[in-house]
Amino acid sequence: MDQKRIFNIWFTVFAILGVLTLQNLWIGFTQIETIPYSRFLQLLDEERISELYVTDDAIKGTIRDPESGEKPLFMTVRVDDTLAEKIQDKNVKLVGIAENTLLRDILSWVIPALVFVGIWIAAMRYFAKKSGMGGSFMNVGKSKAKVYVETDTKKTFADMAGADEAKDELVEVVHFLKDPTTYGRLGARMPKGILLVGPPGTGKTLLAKAVAGEAGVPFFSISGSEFVEMFVGVGAARVRDLFEQARKKAPCIVFIDELDALGKARAGAQLSGGHDEKEQTLNQLLVEMDGFDPSGGIVLLAATNRPEVLDPALLRAGRFDRQILVDRPDKLGRLAILKVHLKQLKNVDSNLDLEDIAAMTAGFSGADLENLVNESALAATRRNAKSVSTSDFTTAIERVVAGLERKNRVLNEKERQIVAHHEMGHAIVSACLQSTDKLHKVSIIPRGVGALGYTMQRPTEDRFLMTQTELENKISVLLGGRAAEEIIFDHLSTGAADDIKKATNIARSMVLKYGMHKKLGFIDLDDQGEHPFLSDNGFSSPRTFSEQTAREIDEAVREIIETCYAQATRLLKENRNILIRSAETLLEKETLDEGELGALLKDLKLSIPQTVSSLG
Repeated sequence: MDQKRIFNIWFTVFAILGVLTLQNLWIGFTQIETIPYSRFLQLLDEERISELYVTDDAIKGTIRDPESGEKPLFMTVRVDDTLAEKIQDKNVKLVGIAENTLLRDILSWVIPALVFVGIWIAAMRYFAKKSGMGGSFMNVGKSKAKVYVETDTKKTFADMAGADEAKDELVEVVHFLKDPTTYGRLGARMPKGILLVGPPGTGKTLLAKAVAGEAGVPFFSISGSEFVEMFVGVGAARVRDLFEQARKKAPCIVFIDELDALGKARAGAQLSGGHDEKEQTLNQLLVEMDGFDPSGGIVLLAATNRPEVLDPALLRAGRFDRQILVDRPDKLGRLAILKVHLKQLKNVDSNLDLEDIAAMTAGFSGADLENLVNESALAATRRNAKSVSTSDFTTAIERVVAGLERKNRVLNEKERQIVAHHEMGHAIVSACLQSTDKLHKVSIIPRGVGALGYTMQRPTEDRFLMTQTELENKISVLLGGRAAEEIIFDHLSTGAADDIKKATNIARSMVLKYGMHKKLGFIDLDDQGEHPFLSDNGFSSPRTFSEQTAREIDEAVREIIETCYAQATRLLKENRNILIRSAETLLEKETLDEGELGALLKDLKLSIPQTVSSLG
C-alpha cells in the first residue's frame, strides 16, 4: 500500500471522529443546560422532572413541560446520597446508568505505551540518521550516493581551465558515453576505472562533474568514507547497492571521491585485527569492478591525493587501469583559471594585469586561485571601490600567503627596530644574490599567527628544478635576518625561529635526498618516503644507515648552514650603511614596495659568494 493511500485512510478516520465530536458538543451546547444543585432540588419539589439519569458523579434529567426559554434537558453535579428517598413521592422515573470504564482503562494503559514506543522509534531514527544509516535501520545497507543528472552538475569542460592534459584524457570517455557502439567499432573498450591523482584543490572532483555534464548522463557521487560504518558488512552492502543502481541507470558515471579512505592497502595477517570491515568493503569493490562490463556504459571515476597508500589490487590492469595526473597549474594554466573566475565579478578594473597576477601566484592550485579572486573582491568591497583592481589582488595575495594583518598587535620601539633590521637583512641578501626570486615587498606590520614582519619575493617564471647554488642562496636569504640582528645589535632574538626551521629543512634535503654533499656522495639517505602531494605521509620506517653515517649527515647539514650564514653575514657587513639607512626608512613607512626597495638598494656592493659546492 503506497504512502498516499495510507494518508487518505487516516485522514478519513480522523475527519469522521472530528465530525462526531463536534456534533456531540453542538447538541450539548444547544439542548442541555447545566444547573446548580439547588435549582435541581427546586425542580424536584415542584414535581417538574419527568426522568432522571444518575451516574456516580452527575445527575441528568428531563424537565416536564419546560417553560419559555427553558431547555428540556439539564445536568447537575451529584452531591446527595439520599436522592432515592427524596424522589419516592415526586412522580419521577429514576433510571440508573452503569458506566462501562473498560475503554477508559484500556486507553490509560495503551496511550502511555504508544507514547513511549513513539519516542523510542523517533530516537532510534534520529541516531540512525546521525550515524549515516539514512534514518532507518532498514536502510543500513543502502548506498548514500547522490545522483545528479546532467543538468544538475551544471559543469562542462568550459568551466575547467589549467588542466588541459587531463581534459584531453577524459574527452574520449565523453565520446564513449555518448556513442559506445561507434567508439568500440575496432574492438577497443574503455578502461574500467579512471583514477584522478593530484594535490588537494586542483579540480579532480570538478573534472569528474564536467565529464558527466559533457556526456549528459547520470552522475553518482559518493565519498569513500561513506561506505564504512560501525556495523560489519555495511560497507560491502553499500558497494553492491551502488553498482546495482548504476546498472539500472547505465550509461552513467560512478565517482568515488577520496578513494584512499576506502581502498587503503590491506594489512598483513599480524596486523589484521580491527580492519575486517574496511577489507570487506575493499574486497567487494574489487569484485564489483571485475563483474561489470564497461561496454554497458558504466564508467568508474575516482580521485585521491594519496595514491601511495592504495591497495595494489586496485591499481592493476582491468580495474583502475588508467591514472590521470591533475597537477598544480603552470603560469598559463593559472592565467586561464583566473579568467574563468573573473567572470563571477561584476566590475573589474580595465587596467588589471592578469599575467602579472599569474606570475605572483606560483604554486597556487585552482581552489587557491578561486579563493584569491573572492578575497580580492572582498578587499575592494571593504575600501568601497567601484571595481576590483590590481591593488586588491596584491592585498589578497599577501593575506593568503602571509596571513591577516594584526593591527592590534602593537610592538614597542625596540622590537620594531629589531624587526625592521631583520626584514631588511632578508631583503639585502636577496638583492645581492643574483639567482634568487625578485623582491616584491617588505613590511614590519605583524601578520598571521606569529609573523612580526615579512619579506615577500615573487618568482619571475615557473621553476621545476633548482640548482645547488640556488638552494644555498635560498638558505642565505633565510638566515639574513638573524645575521642582521647580530651585526647591528650584537645579540640574538627569537624572531628567526621559523627562518632557521626552513633553512634546516632545505639543508637536510640537500644532504639526504639530493646528494649535494661530496663527502656523503650521491646516495639517497632519506628514511621517510616522501609523499608525492602532501607534506608528510604519517608513516615511519627503520633507519637504513649506520650511526657513523648519521653523525656525518648532522655535520654536513651544520656545515651548509654555517657556510650560508657566513655568506649572509659578509654581504650585510659590506652593505652595513645601506642596511641601517633602509631599516630607518622601513621604520618610518612600515611597508616598502618594489619601487621603493629598488631606490634604496641601488648602491649595493655585490660580490661573488663562496658556496658549499667546493666543500667536502
